[in-house]
Amino acid sequence: MSAVTVMKDGSSIEVATIGNEGMAGMPAFLNHGESPNRMIVQVEGDALRMEAATLLAETKEGLPLRHLLFTYQTAFNYQVSQSVACNGLHTVQPRCCRWILMTHDRALADEFPLTHEFLAQMLGVRRVSVTEVLKPLQDAGLIRNHRGRMTVLDRKGLEKASCECYQSVIDEFARLFAKTDA
Repeated sequence: MSAVTVMKDGSSIEVATIGNEGMAGMPAFLNHGESPNRMIVQVEGDALRMEAATLLAETKEGLPLRHLLFTYQTAFNYQVSQSVACNGLHTVQPRCCRWILMTHDRALADEFPLTHEFLAQMLGVRRVSVTEVLKPLQDAGLIRNHRGRMTVLDRKGLEKASCECYQSVIDEFARLFAKTDA
């Protein structure tokens, strides 16, 4: 899923991604009502759903799920903060590589659906910018993009072409969740 911030004029940009490592609906857990983001499913798959009242009952003080969800919220906030910095400080190509890598991690497959229009919306750029950015990545053999499908061909090369933000988020998730295992 993509957590997207939508402006009054309808323009939008992705601020975080959620896959099998996390959950949508954290405001219900935190008793803050609705999310400030629009949630968009990127890649179809399975998900579990829980009523807010059940979630609150299962996350009472002292229960392990409560600690896990607070840890996830901390990691999610880190990802949002890193996304804000990335969107403001890095050029489109390394941001695009970061986005492809984040989606690749969550899709659990080398190929996933992706249109230029959707990627432009996630990156907060014009569609033509996406076309200009994907061509050199494809020419370098890092990806294949054809008819609404993205295939990651060279993950290591894509990681090298990405900005520091991808690894920073991965490292922070690993650091935070290593503490939950101890």
